[in-house]
Amino acid sequence: MNIGIFTDTYYPQVSGVATSIKTLKEQLESQGHHVYIFTTTDPKVASDEYEPSIFRFTSIPFISFTDRRIAVRGLFRAYQVAKELQLDIVHTQTEFSMGWIGKFVAKNLKIPCIHTYHTMYEDYLHYVAKGKLLKPHHVKQMSRSFCYHMTGIIAPSERVLTTLEGYGIKSPITVIPTGVDLQKYHQSIKIDVRKKYGIKADTPLLLTLSRLAYEKDIDRLINVMPQLRQLLPDILLMIVGDGPAREDLEQQVNMLNLQQNVLFTGEISHDQVADYYHAANLFVSTSVSESQGLTYIEALASGLRVVTTHSPYTDELLNDKEFGMTFERLSDLAEILYKYLIKSKKPIEPDKLDQKLAAISAASFAERVVQFYHDCQAIYLKERETSHSGEIG
Repeated sequence: MNIGIFTDTYYPQVSGVATSIKTLKEQLESQGHHVYIFTTTDPKVASDEYEPSIFRFTSIPFISFTDRRIAVRGLFRAYQVAKELQLDIVHTQTEFSMGWIGKFVAKNLKIPCIHTYHTMYEDYLHYVAKGKLLKPHHVKQMSRSFCYHMTGIIAPSERVLTTLEGYGIKSPITVIPTGVDLQKYHQSIKIDVRKKYGIKADTPLLLTLSRLAYEKDIDRLINVMPQLRQLLPDILLMIVGDGPAREDLEQQVNMLNLQQNVLFTGEISHDQVADYYHAANLFVSTSVSESQGLTYIEALASGLRVVTTHSPYTDELLNDKEFGMTFERLSDLAEILYKYLIKSKKPIEPDKLDQKLAAISAASFAERVVQFYHDCQAIYLKERETSHSGEIG
């Protein structure tokens, strides 16, 4: 199958969406499919750099979200390229520029268009005019407009499914959580993280890893650290990533006199992420905006327990306290983290972990996506036949 993936976000940009797309591409190719990425230009990629199967279109930074890009031209070039590649299916991964280009391509090539709805935009409205310009009803209108006439939609979690159904979107929707390449997280092979940062082997190490954006709610985690420090005086929280909230978070750490207990690493290479999981004793997230948390799955794949905010998705993922747990009240978090930091000295039961990982593997993810492609091709052909019969009649 020749598959065209249309996305505004791709490597070297760092995001859960970019990771999801790269994982899908690699897994589809391992199954013998041909995958082509249609995406935006990036300042970190030279215009003359050769990237096999990747086509970049002139773009500019997105308003108030400058590390993300929006394509400003390329509609007909994308169509010509897709036609030459003889695409069988278009899979859009954004509701913005490259997503609309993908819809145009699919319509004109008369092939199915599938969409993955990654982002809960109502959690991001503050990026545009500080939330004064766009409101939740605008998100609903935008989402309905983009998803109109989609052959099928992939929701990464039940939360996304519920949201899209609430918007009144009628296209067939299936829930397929993004998987992870388990082999990348089975063992640490790049760097000794504790040695790199001068962290003792017996220091209790908490890890949170994400883009340092306000909607990730990392400030909630930092606020818990004074209470946790009373239970574990040598506790260290490692915050991995970079983003617009970093300066405010660093100021918060200084105000709480937590300089000895909180470490900011900045952005790291994705190839090194597994080493950071393996160095830690526990993964924690206080975000309330995740449509799905790839970092939670990566942590589990590394054998690391997870403590995170309650949601239908996280409750299902952490359905056994052997893997970690969710919390509802922030006042309970310090005690939960303390208990799991003590428990982390004992590895997760191998049989339970293997069973959990089988369900969230990248291979399983890709297999389910391919099956949905086939289902959508059948739906598309049936709709075309019905439409054609109507025209004849």
